[in-house]
Amino acid sequence: MRPSGFARMGWVALTTAVGLAAAVAQDAGSTALQPTRNASSGMIWVPGGTFTMGWDGPEARPDERPAHRVRVDGFWIDQTEVTNTQFRVFVEATGYVTTAERPVDWEAMLEQLPPGTPKPPPELLAPGSVVFTPPDHPVDLRDFSEWWTWTNGASWRHPEGPGSSIEGREDHPVVHVSWDDAVAYAAWAGKRLPTEAEWEHAARYGRDGERFVWGPDLKPGGVHMANIWQGSFPQNDTGEDGYTRTAPVRSFPPNALKLFDMAGNVWEWTNDRFRPDTYTRRLRALGPGEPVVNPTGPATTADPRNPHASDSRVQKGGSFLCHVSYCESYRPSAKMATPPDTGMSHLGFRCVRSPVAGGAGGESGDG
Repeated sequence: MRPSGFARMGWVALTTAVGLAAAVAQDAGSTALQPTRNASSGMIWVPGGTFTMGWDGPEARPDERPAHRVRVDGFWIDQTEVTNTQFRVFVEATGYVTTAERPVDWEAMLEQLPPGTPKPPPELLAPGSVVFTPPDHPVDLRDFSEWWTWTNGASWRHPEGPGSSIEGREDHPVVHVSWDDAVAYAAWAGKRLPTEAEWEHAARYGRDGERFVWGPDLKPGGVHMANIWQGSFPQNDTGEDGYTRTAPVRSFPPNALKLFDMAGNVWEWTNDRFRPDTYTRRLRALGPGEPVVNPTGPATTADPRNPHASDSRVQKGGSFLCHVSYCESYRPSAKMATPPDTGMSHLGFRCVRSPVAGGAGGESGDG
């Protein structure tokens, strides 16, 4: 059965079609478990410690507030986003069929939509995904259906739909993967998705409290630090950073931990459910000055952007579509959320792994 979570992006596109985000104050020795030397190649060890999660700056949205202290244990994280090549190995080994490659289950989707939503034509329930389709003129930025299109046949194999392919993009991040797809890949690889706190700790490492993962300025010394939008959003990306869609992983400078694309390129799934008041609710249970320890997100979802969805998962890091005029979500505190069956052409993931108790010390899985 095809899950139903295209309520925010996919169904808007469907109905339109039918007339319709220097070491910081890291606490040395804060994790009882030590990194092991048998982590997968391509993973980096993230030392445990305490950091400032969230952002109280003027550009912060309500779900980024209030900034607060969080402590996480150490863990391994993929140095890059999962690539098309890596995902292909998984699919060929398991025969896995992604969410976008399955027909849409209308009855399941209807549970996440307002009462009375009309059923679309059968062809719009065929396998597909949501593709960024830039308009040729300025549009109302409040209406994202102006640049998202439900596209039959779009999937990780065909990022822009039929006729497109990943040939020549083997080292680009895989896209059109749902949360369910990412969880399946992670389980096969012996890993898991990061918590939002783990992801932000890894992104911010060495730059606690900074606006970006590399510091306070968007282009230090005039250097593009991430694959994001330049020009007028959404109709004209000038590609000043070298790319107008996804870029090969490792195309831009890494952060302090040598992690690539912790800002821009594609959004990355985390394991946490979304609530806009998560941080406020979290701090109510703590005494003054106490850090939150290893938070795993709320038990239930409340997502105003997906009000009928029973589940909505946090994504971090921003993407090639992020622009200061629209979201500026290449900041490490920024987030997006969608139901777990949603895939889009700017959404991917990376995995983490917890250390093994009693393992030997080490620095990183790829040297």
